[in-house]
Amino acid sequence: MNLIDTFSEFKDLKNIDRPTMMSVLEDVFRGMMTKTYGSDENFDIIINIDKGDFEIWRNRIVVDNVEDANTQISINDAKKIDESYEAGEEVTEEVKLESFGRRAILALRQNLAGRIMDLEKANVFNKYRDRIGDIVVGEVYQAWKKETLIIDDEGNELILPKVEQIPNDFFKKGDTVKAIVLQVEMRNNNPLITLSRTSPIFLERLFEQEVPEIFDGLITIKRVVRAPGERAKIAVESYDDRIDPVGACVGVKGSRIHSIVRELRNENIDVINYTANSQLLIQRSLNPAKVTSIKLNETSKRADVFLKPNEVSLAIGKGGLNIRLASQLVGYEIDVYRDVVEEEEDVNLDEFVDEIDSWIIDTLKKIGCDTAKNVLAIPVNELIRRTDLEEETVQELLSILKSEFE
Repeated sequence: MNLIDTFSEFKDLKNIDRPTMMSVLEDVFRGMMTKTYGSDENFDIIINIDKGDFEIWRNRIVVDNVEDANTQISINDAKKIDESYEAGEEVTEEVKLESFGRRAILALRQNLAGRIMDLEKANVFNKYRDRIGDIVVGEVYQAWKKETLIIDDEGNELILPKVEQIPNDFFKKGDTVKAIVLQVEMRNNNPLITLSRTSPIFLERLFEQEVPEIFDGLITIKRVVRAPGERAKIAVESYDDRIDPVGACVGVKGSRIHSIVRELRNENIDVINYTANSQLLIQRSLNPAKVTSIKLNETSKRADVFLKPNEVSLAIGKGGLNIRLASQLVGYEIDVYRDVVEEEEDVNLDEFVDEIDSWIIDTLKKIGCDTAKNVLAIPVNELIRRTDLEEETVQELLSILKSEFE
């Protein structure tokens, strides 16, 4: 009887090597022998996976009086097989699968199916566990509200949760998706492979694919921060003075970075030349704004950055995104100040003591604002954040200060 014909579900076995498959098949068959005859020790099982053939041979000793029907055969029965058999000799005869009965064969099929399924699950788990942080490419099989089901080239199921998708991602059945393997775990005895397109590691891997110097180790990615789909900052360093790391990453006319930007749904990527000099790194991280001066507090990990008035909005960025990413990249809490030369018509905050509570004036001084114009130069949201004052209080404060110059 042909093994593949009998167990048709194993025609397309995946991820299971030949020795393992042979071992599982023999183990399952021997389990059936033990259940049927009480022992499998006197059986030989020959399996040919290529042809799908298998044979079961039973070895018994010829005896005058049979005490164990499994391991012994009477001399009369032995002579029916071959007249030349004598007591003490071994008789080997083939056992046909049909002889075990329909119920035993069905149990065999179910046992084998379960073992193969468990092996395939374990192999998928081990394969992807070793690929955490690597890019994989798959095809969208189904997109739901909270997650998207991706199928790899071997038919394995991968999950891309909505929270790991770039905000502008929109997938439909049949789309090709690129992502990194974020997490691999066993859940209810099934491998759960979770992908991500929002991880900073995804951006790193894309640069490795597009920039040969990074792949070859000539350029090192030191730090990556992202606001997925909006903006990212990546600090790179070259150990070869002849290689410009930023230029190599961007490519001629942006040729290398363009495909990465497109993959990330037009995410704005700032490539920065890394340096161990914190002041210089902060200056570079705030690009495109031009910094006038920086005061660092190493203890509190805070940086006071001074810029010309027309550069402040560039440093802060839309919704404070640029300064937030810069802070994450350099590891300092960055506060920006307008570098305004005090003019004659400016008024010291102490002059407003009759209209503004002294504790509010003290709070403003603590953030480096001694004059009315110092305060007015800071955007409202930034002022609220740095002083921790209520918005209503800040608006009232600004109204008093503005009236001084009207």
